[in-house]
Amino acid sequence: MAKYLVIVESPAKVKTIKKFLGSNYEVMASNGHVRDLPKSQLGFSVENDYEPKYITIRGKGDILAALRKAAKKADKVYLATDPDREGEAISWHLSKALKLDDKKMRRITFNEITKTAVKASIKEAREIDLKLVDAQQTRRMLDRMVGYRISPVLWAKVKRGLSAGRVQSVALRIIGDREEEINAFIPEEYWTLEAQFAVKGEKKPLIAKFYGKKGQRINIHSKGELDEILKNLEGASYEVDEVKKGERTKKAPFPFTTSTLQQEASKVLNFSTQKTMRLAQQLYEGIDIKGNGTVGVITYLRTDSTRISDEAQKAAQEYITEQYGEEYTKVTEKKDSNKKKIQDAHEAIRPTDITRTPISLKESLTRDQFRLYQLIWKRFTASQMQPAKYETISVKIKGGEYYFTTSASKLKFDGFMAVYVQEDDEKSDKTVLTKGLDETSELTFEKFNEQQHFTQPPAHYTEATLVKTLEELGIGRPSTYAPTITTIIARRYVAKENKNLYMTEIGEVVNNIMKTSFPSIVDVHFTATMEELLDSIAEGLIEWKTVIRNFYPDLDEAVKTAEKELEEVKIEDEVTDVICEQCGRNMVIKYGPHGKFLACPGFPECRNTKPYLEKIGVPCPICGKEVVMRRSKKGRRYYGCENNPECEFMSWQKPSKEKCPNCGGYMVEKGNKLVCANEQCGFVKIQPKDKVEEA
Repeated sequence: MAKYLVIVESPAKVKTIKKFLGSNYEVMASNGHVRDLPKSQLGFSVENDYEPKYITIRGKGDILAALRKAAKKADKVYLATDPDREGEAISWHLSKALKLDDKKMRRITFNEITKTAVKASIKEAREIDLKLVDAQQTRRMLDRMVGYRISPVLWAKVKRGLSAGRVQSVALRIIGDREEEINAFIPEEYWTLEAQFAVKGEKKPLIAKFYGKKGQRINIHSKGELDEILKNLEGASYEVDEVKKGERTKKAPFPFTTSTLQQEASKVLNFSTQKTMRLAQQLYEGIDIKGNGTVGVITYLRTDSTRISDEAQKAAQEYITEQYGEEYTKVTEKKDSNKKKIQDAHEAIRPTDITRTPISLKESLTRDQFRLYQLIWKRFTASQMQPAKYETISVKIKGGEYYFTTSASKLKFDGFMAVYVQEDDEKSDKTVLTKGLDETSELTFEKFNEQQHFTQPPAHYTEATLVKTLEELGIGRPSTYAPTITTIIARRYVAKENKNLYMTEIGEVVNNIMKTSFPSIVDVHFTATMEELLDSIAEGLIEWKTVIRNFYPDLDEAVKTAEKELEEVKIEDEVTDVICEQCGRNMVIKYGPHGKFLACPGFPECRNTKPYLEKIGVPCPICGKEVVMRRSKKGRRYYGCENNPECEFMSWQKPSKEKCPNCGGYMVEKGNKLVCANEQCGFVKIQPKDKVEEA
């Protein structure tokens, strides 16, 4: 009979861990959290000093009954939930729900599901870390306060079913701020100039870029400035002024953290953050490998550490030396013991066994599991290899008072790039320079290549760049990035098109309310400070209730003010002059998942609906009919002709009635300016403040 009970979170781990521990151990799963704050109420009372009230999660009664029965029979109970704050809290809740005796209960954690790690964790069993539990409890309560107090305000003022969240509302604001930047962006003209030379004794021409004067870079802003430079260069003779040869190294990347894995999987594999985390969870919990049974093939997936264990480092060095040669193996660096530990019980995300190559697992993995495992394996292997080395050459060419430059690099030693090449490496310098080029080389000028360009607005956020920004700003933690992004897309606050994230109409309404009535909740620095406070609780530097006591009264006040002062946002049931052709009633504006549409008020007898075309009072620049605001399928706003598809006019920016005084074309609104839609024209006019406010 089993003497010991091990409780894990996920049923997927049960079989694997049981196999590692043998017949004296019973392994059971809690299926995640077993207790939580009640759904029907806030879950704590201010009068009772914010003491949380936990209840058993619906549907978990049978699981808890089975666990209680097994725990009574066991000599010792090991709580083996995930190795992070959330896991620590689940262990604590289990200990309370099962009424476990402190003497027979121990907490164990392992960073990877391998025989060595699981067996070692039993030897290093410890008590539950209540500081980590407090940090998780504080996060849960802060999230509950924001969600449960602000969401009803949105329901009352906008539409039922909307929600606010401590992290999701900041993420929405970040996307909204970027959209405003893009909408207000005015392209600026600039020119580039290249000179093509024949080099005596060489077949290929040499192309050099215009630099400026000696020690002074000159940017060319207009055709006039370019013509002035070309005029000064008429009849100039050209000579090689300087040739510099050198070497540069490109360091291997760090192994993956949760954030960098999500970013790279998005860029390289086109995975959403949610998909990446789902696949990584499967690889961590265990894969059926032919001949080996179920094995966890990567370490724990929620981490912000790039640390690697000594054993993993040693195994990597042996593998790389054997497969690639000693010159490819990175010498272990001395560690900086003063470096701040961030959840540093964790390692980076790496394969549990480097000799388990992606190709050897291909038959045991699904296509997407294989692609993600291959990415993790290559990145980790590369991180333990020598830098790549390049030979570099840069050349300065003098013509009159001006200088042209060109440079190139050639890979001399591939190092880590033998295993792992990032997108940026593939796009690197393709310039080929002639080998025999030096200060005595004779140049013959052949021609100039001149090109007009316009500066580009900041890029729309993608899931990858949003994760990167959230991490850089200190908002959220590895476990929160994917659910945050999933929530704002699922709520249709944000639309995702071709990887880019765009604000929808409902997203704009919610974001504006949050900025007006709850500025601190959507303040980037405030949210980052809250994350630091949670870290301080986990380190035992602050008492958790102090954070709650300081936070809740301000939130309570803001909610009460918003309930009184916020005007209702009317986005449904507005009667229009459009007549329903089926029953003759005046159709009303309704709000659906993709924005506004027209519906017959006679529903359910009359189910007629049609697209709602919101006129903006501007004639179409092509055919003269009305310009209307439309939405793409995903909810992104644009402006088109009501006569579509016969008339193809379309603009992402709102057109103006005013014509451009320069070229007669139509103008668009960008922030407080009117800008000619024709980039070649470039006319800009600042609008009076009252006009902007009307708009």
